[in-house]
Formats: sequence, structure tokens, C-alpha cells
Amino acid sequence: MAESLLFGLAESFIVKLASSAVKQASLALGVYQDLQEIRDTISFIKAVLLDAEKKQHQNQELREWMRQIKRIFSKAEDIIDDFECEALQKQVVNTSGSRRKKVRRFLSSSNPIVYRLKIAHRIQHIKESLNKVAEIRDKFGLHIKESDDRVVQRRETHSHVNDSDVIGREQDKQKIVELLFDDSDDKNLSVVAIVGLGGMGKTTLAKVVFNDKSVVDSFPLKMWICVSDDFDVKNLLVKIIGSAPDQNHQENIKNFSLEQLKNRLRDILAGQKFLLVLDDVWNEDRVKWEEFRGLIPAGAQGSKVLVTSRSDTVANMMGTYTSYNLQGLSKEDSLSVFVKWAFKEGEESKHPELMEIGKDIVLKCGGLPLALRTLGSSLFLKVDIQEWKFVRDNEIWNLPQKDEDILPAIKLSYDQLPSYLKQCFACFSLFEKDFHFNSFHTIVLWEALGFLQSPNKGDTLKDIGNKFLKELRSRSFLQDFIDYGYACKFKLHDLVHDLALYVSRDEFQLLNSHSDNISENALHLSFTKNYLFGKTPLPRGLRTILFPVGVNNEAFLNTLVSRCTCLRVLQINNSGYESLPSSIGKLKHLRYLNLEDNEKLKSVPDSVCKLQNLINLDLSGCIKLQELPNGIGNLISLQQLHITTLQSKFPDNEIAKLTFLEILTLVDCDNLESLFEGIEELPSLKFLDIYSCKSLRSVPLHVIPNLESLSIGNCYRLNLSMGHDNQIAKLRLKLLALESLPQLLAFPEWLQGSVNTLQSLVIVDCDHLKDLPEWLSTMIYLKTLSIQDCPTLLSLPDGVHHLRNLEYLKIKGCPELCRRYETKVGQDWPKISHIKQVIIESPELED
Repeated sequence: MAESLLFGLAESFIVKLASSAVKQASLALGVYQDLQEIRDTISFIKAVLLDAEKKQHQNQELREWMRQIKRIFSKAEDIIDDFECEALQKQVVNTSGSRRKKVRRFLSSSNPIVYRLKIAHRIQHIKESLNKVAEIRDKFGLHIKESDDRVVQRRETHSHVNDSDVIGREQDKQKIVELLFDDSDDKNLSVVAIVGLGGMGKTTLAKVVFNDKSVVDSFPLKMWICVSDDFDVKNLLVKIIGSAPDQNHQENIKNFSLEQLKNRLRDILAGQKFLLVLDDVWNEDRVKWEEFRGLIPAGAQGSKVLVTSRSDTVANMMGTYTSYNLQGLSKEDSLSVFVKWAFKEGEESKHPELMEIGKDIVLKCGGLPLALRTLGSSLFLKVDIQEWKFVRDNEIWNLPQKDEDILPAIKLSYDQLPSYLKQCFACFSLFEKDFHFNSFHTIVLWEALGFLQSPNKGDTLKDIGNKFLKELRSRSFLQDFIDYGYACKFKLHDLVHDLALYVSRDEFQLLNSHSDNISENALHLSFTKNYLFGKTPLPRGLRTILFPVGVNNEAFLNTLVSRCTCLRVLQINNSGYESLPSSIGKLKHLRYLNLEDNEKLKSVPDSVCKLQNLINLDLSGCIKLQELPNGIGNLISLQQLHITTLQSKFPDNEIAKLTFLEILTLVDCDNLESLFEGIEELPSLKFLDIYSCKSLRSVPLHVIPNLESLSIGNCYRLNLSMGHDNQIAKLRLKLLALESLPQLLAFPEWLQGSVNTLQSLVIVDCDHLKDLPEWLSTMIYLKTLSIQDCPTLLSLPDGVHHLRNLEYLKIKGCPELCRRYETKVGQDWPKISHIKQVIIESPELED
């Protein structure tokens, strides 16, 4: 199934071949012409990959052809990355001045002549292999399709619904009805949208609303059309006219001109209060929507358009009056739905053992009505306990599926993803269900694997990554999404996680007790169990490996480093290793090295600093680490650095060389007394987190002119004035978090420099903080304010009512504050009543 990612891989590879770095390197090595021929051959193959993806399921030979292409692409990608490695090594050498010879020895540069011959041979082999697979392209009868604007055939929907089939949606129905009756929107065409994951029951809910008596009485004219991919304006008008009652359906309006259709619709809607349902809308082209909306005449006051879609983007593009995000059913309602489809009425009481298994099956459905119906229907009239256990113990995708079942319904959303998002989505399959993702971790992983497109001018790869996350969220793939402004956290619905496993199998593998065989085509592996380690040989072309917790297998690690030299991502967390092999420095393609929470790790070899491609190095939680590897300044691509170390002096001179460093975290560095001494500027640093650095006394913030996020916690000796009596002129913070700081008596004046930029302020466990400055109420962009466990804090600034952008306020464990601002009854409640979400938690109030 991972062959479905081929189109995106081909696209990104063609872009790489066109880069200036590859051009310069290939010219210098005399292989430029060969690479141009490879690019042309890949373009020739790419033209039919979208059609091949659709047809591969019915043709084993076609699937094997695609696998061959995948293997060749992977080898070619390694060669191109080789060029980039050499370029980075030369950059380190050329910027090292008098240390030139020392650095040359450190880098162990290869013999130029031998390297040239080796690369030329490999490129020639790639070219010949590609030519062979390209020669048989026409054998499969594939159609050329150069762009990924695929159209998927979908079901046609109707407005009829059997009320007895709908369980657990009464409250949702009432909310939608209320929105339809709300006439406060003054737009000519008022739109209400129901948004949710495939299989969530959006269409069913819309049907229930459409047929509700109060809606029928309020809207004399009701029309229902299924849109799907058919957002052709003329076809939509034909459907709308055809769905209106009392029309001459014998008349062939399909032959009408656009103007004739518009006039006919105007006649139908004139003076009528109408409800138009547009079910299953996928179109994200605003131009098409504006054209369509311009042809729909305004009806009587209160007319509404009700839209169902899987995409928030669609809802926003249509200028909705409001969007209603449909959630899963409760456990009780889920069980009721399952029982309805699994048993004849009243029969469930006769099978208590099956009901117990059924409760487990219900949990795996995650509240999705369609999943509950699918699995319930598959067990109807079956009383064999083993058949029920089979359903309970299997992933839902392994079970027989009909056209209207959950797999086609949810996979449809995946099929609609552009190729670049499919690769990113596949990465989620490497993590277990209920894993809490954060944007920092996710985006750096995508970047390390080369899944992020080249940014436009003014954008960074982080911007592209955040755009991808927002797009996945808008398509209902992500849930429990919390946007902090500077970062976000989210989870995957269990069935979406299952979908990720299904569509990425073979190439991406999550190895657990249910799947312990490594595919020969695997490029990305994640181990969840220690005992699975070393059972089968690792594929040489491996790109990603995530170690299981508690591993301490030195032989396996040595084998991995020597065999899998093309690794991009290596994660070894919570292991029993005390040291790492020096040969790790040979993994020159490595971009992501996560050694978090290795509490026995005492040293990291200096050879790690040979990894010029490294963009993320995580040593946080390595509480016995004596010192950072020598030469860390040579990691010139490093963007994220997370540190725990016992050393007393911070390597300021080395850190100053990391000109791309954006994120720096220091945790449990108890011996460090100062940071950034002698550093003139860290221009790229945007995120600085300092926790439990108990000897730290000062942090000169003025050397970080572009700092956006600052978090400080449990640093008892830190002088929070930072040596600045007044505001820091260049400081433009978006987030500030202060936690467990008993020395904090009053807010530092330097924060005033961020009054026009701060969006989130978090204050936790600051026992002696007595008041907040009045200038805090001038922070006009502040969106979230959280104050917890600050018992001596008596009030908020008098001008808090001026914070009109404040959307979230939480006060917890602050007795006096909780009393004064208690919801609706506190003496100062009017000052904060404009805030959308207010949470007041106090033991006294709870009693």
C-alpha cells in the first residue's frame, strides 16, 4: 500500500534534482548529464503513477513494478543526499580558519578521486535501472495524469431517514435546529456547516434536521442535493431545481443555459423562506463557491443553507455563519447502536457472554456510528463466541468490508489527500494509539525524512509543517487539537490511527505483539516491545528506527549503525545504554537523533559532531551525562537542541556557531551558573525553555532578539530581572510561562517590551507573587491567561476588561482570586465576563 506514496516521492525527488547544490556537485563530479537523464526518466514514469496507484490492487505484476521503482528511488535519494553531506562538510572546513587541518582530520573526508568514481558508478547503475522499469511502462495500459487532482466516485445521498435508526443525536439535532432558526446573521445567504470525520454521521444528522417537524413548519421550501466532487455550477443548479417540489420533472433542464437556470431558480425561490442542504461538500475552490453563491437568489428572511463536510477549510471558505463540529457518540449510545445492528430486537439479553465481548468491540469504534454499524452488522445472527472474539481482536481493516462500511468511508478522506500530505500522514503509524503529538516533534520528523516541500520565499520549513498540520486538522484527521499559538498538541482518533497503519503498511511498520515480522520493503520501523529486538535482520535501506523503552542490546545497536548507514531518524529513549558506539558518527545522513531520558547514559561520543545533517539533537533527561560532545558547534544544520548535562560551564562559543538553532531546552542542568556569556547574538533562536537549573543565576535575554517563547521553571537562584531594570527594546515574546519560582515577587519590567506581541501568559506555583502590573492590561493581543497555585495573588489588573482578544482565562488554586472572579457571582466577574472560556477552580468553591 505504501506504493501510493510514490507520486509524491517522485515529485519531491525531481525538485531535489533541480536544486543549486545538486547542480554544483554534479557538475564538479562530471555526472550532471546523467542526472538530467535520470530526471527525465522519472518524469516519464511519474506521469502514470496516479493511474497505477488506482489499478495496483487488481494487478500483482503492476504492484511489483511499483515496488521496483520505490527501491530505485530510495537508492537515488541516498546519492543526492550524499552530495548535500559533502557540501556541508566543506562548509565546516572552510569556516574553521586556523583549525582547518584539525577539522579535516575530524571529518575524515574521503579521497576525492575515489569518491568521484564511486558516485559515478552508482549513478550509472541508477540510470540503467530506471531505464529498464520505464521501458515496460506502457505494458500496463496506464493513462497519463500529471497532476494529483484525483476524483473519487462517491455515493449519492437522499433526505429520507428512519428515525428509529438514529441514536444519541437528539442534542446535536436541537443545536443545529437552533442555528437554523437564528436570524441574527445579516448575510444574503446564511450558511450553517456540520463538520466531522467520515462515518461520524453528518449526513444522518442533516437528514434528521431536514425532517424535523419544527423545521418543516418553518421552511415552506426545502431542497436536498448531494454535492461530492461535482461542484460544477451548472450541474448544481440543475440538481437544486430538480429537488424543488412542484417542478415539471419531464422537462429537460439539463439543456438550459446558465442564464435560463438562474432565472428558473429565481422564480422558484422568489419570496420563499427556504432551506437548502448541500450534502458532502469537498470543493475548496473559493472562486467556484463565490460564482455559485452569486447565482443563488436571496429568499425570504431566515432562509438557510445547511452544509455537511469533512473539512473545516470548506466551511470557512463558504463563509459559514457557524460551524458545528460533530463528535463521536457516548459509550452508552455507542453500545445501543452496536446492539441494534448486532442482535434482533430484545435478543441481546439472551447472550450475556457476547455482550461482554461486544462492549470491547464498541470501544475500538471510538464513537463512530458507521463503525458501530459495520461491526454490529458483521455479527448479526452469529452466536459463535469465537467469531465475536475474532472481530474484537482484529484491526477493523482486516475484517470483511462492504461498499458502505467504515473502511471505504474513512479511506475516502485519505484518497483525497494530496500526495505531499499522504507521506506526512503515514508517519503517524509509527506511534501507538492515544499518543499525544506536539507540532515540534511532528514537524522536525517530517523535515528529517524530507517530506516537507521547499518553502516559498519568506516561508520556512516550519511554516510548511504547520500548514500541513492545519490542513490535516481541517480534514478531520486530528482530534483534541489545542493551538497555543507558538505550538500545538493533538491526537488521532483510534480509527484514523488504524487507517494510518493500513495505508502505510510494509514501508512503515509499528512492531508489536501482533506484528513482529519486518517487511523486506520496510523503510521506517518502530518497536514497542523490547523482546522483538534482534529477531529478524534489518533492511539495509532503513530510514527510521524508534527503539523500544528499556532496550540495552549493544550488539543490536552496533549492527544497526554498521548496516543501516542511510538512517535519517534514530530514537533511543529510556534505554539502559551507558554509552554509544563512536561509529554513530558514520551515519552522515542522520537528521534526527533523540536520546531523551536515558538516565544511565554517561557520555555521547564526539563523533556525533560529524553529523552535519543533524537538525534535532535531544539529550534531555540524560541525568548522568557528564558533558556535551566536544565540537558541537560543527553541527551547523542544528535547529533543535535539548540538553541535560552535569557540566558547570556552558559551551557558549560552540553554541554561538549554531546559526540555525531555533529551539533550545535546558532541563536539570543543576551545575550551570550562567548562559550565553560572551555571545553577541543568537539571531535564529525563537524558543527557550529552562527548567530545574538550580544553580543558574542569569540569562541575558538581549542577545536573543527574535525570541518568541520563553519558559522558566524551578530555577530558584535565577535573578528574574535578568539584569534589566527597564524593558528590553527588541523583545517580542508571544508566550511566557513562569512556574515554581518562589523568588518572583513582582513581574519583571523587561516584559513590557512584549506588550504588543504576547499571546499566552502562564503563571504557576509562584507562592510570593502578590500582584500583577497594571500595564498587563495593555497587552492587546493576549489570547490565553492561566494562573494556578499563586495563593498570595489578590487581584487581576483593574484594566483587565480592556483585553478584548482574551479568549481563555483559567484561575486555579488562588483563593482570593477565585472568590473575586467567581462565575456570575464574584464582585469582579463583570470585568472578565466578556471572555469566551473562563475556568475558575478553587477548593473552597468546590466545597
